[in-house]
Amino acid sequence: MNLLSAVALLGLLLMGTWAQVGPSTTLLSCDSPEAEEAALVAQDYINGQHTHGYKYALNKIEEFKKITKPDGSEVYLMDVELLETKCHVLDPTSVSACPVRPKAEMAVEGDCDVVLSNDAGVFSVVAYKCKSEPEESSEELCVGCTHLIPFNDTNAQNLASASLELFNNKTGNATFALLEIGRLASQVVSGGPKLFAEYAIIETNCTSLDEFCVPLNHTTARHGFCLAEGAGLDVAVDCKIFAVPTTVVDPLTNGSVPALPPVVLHAHTAGPGQTPSIHGLRHHKLLKIHDPSVSGLLSESAESAEVLAEPAAPIVKREVPASEMTVSENPNTNTEPQLLMPLCPGKVKHF
Repeated sequence: MNLLSAVALLGLLLMGTWAQVGPSTTLLSCDSPEAEEAALVAQDYINGQHTHGYKYALNKIEEFKKITKPDGSEVYLMDVELLETKCHVLDPTSVSACPVRPKAEMAVEGDCDVVLSNDAGVFSVVAYKCKSEPEESSEELCVGCTHLIPFNDTNAQNLASASLELFNNKTGNATFALLEIGRLASQVVSGGPKLFAEYAIIETNCTSLDEFCVPLNHTTARHGFCLAEGAGLDVAVDCKIFAVPTTVVDPLTNGSVPALPPVVLHAHTAGPGQTPSIHGLRHHKLLKIHDPSVSGLLSESAESAEVLAEPAAPIVKREVPASEMTVSENPNTNTEPQLLMPLCPGKVKHF
């Protein structure tokens, strides 16, 4: 064996050894049924961890890949775009039935990097990191569009208090307290600004507004959500009291299982008439990270380019079915199969 052949053989051996040591990454289609299933699992899990504000619905899958480690174990990495809905987290309505907030109301978008495992075809979330921000461009859509204002805006807080008192005066033998403000907004109209308040409420131990009211235990209290608007002294409110479900559908078996108690929120007020003590944000942010012990698989940026704690992994695209290939009929051009559609990002569901 000459020197050149020996060097070549050694190089092949080294490459084979590295391939056995390092992980491999396979790019997957963002529009496949597998991707959709994994994304919905991520959506529901993130909503389950988000205990303030509103539920989020899947809008688009930005990236989907599988990392196979040397021991044969696999993890899936996803970058998904979520949109805020109009359903509060305490609302038992399914996310699929919750309307997504339109851009004209200054929609909030969430970008999440998610790590999942796949056990016998069942996806589970291992870790995630999210960033959520209002779409600032929504304020430029029209002159009369609403725009978000901070939770601690005095005039909007006064609207919430006045409208809740108006609702309590109509409830008879039940009195509700402000639990949290979900959204405050303002709109320029003729005659002055018009204010909007959306807030969650909780049943108290009072039967009238004349008593000192204490919220009941979350597991037994009724909850609700109110939409209020006001211009000057003119106030209107519409509150929906949630029915407490006794059973829910198990997504794995499609059978009925006992419903868990509602998620526990910390009350921003001690009762009617108390001034809420809320941070000055304009929306309830999604949790930035869950399970930091595996955050090495998550992006260090605002988007989805993950940073692996292991050696850089070779990237392999999945095999493309013939139906997704096209070959040029011109013999003078490149005849390599070409993808008709890129693997990612996926289709947009809302906007």
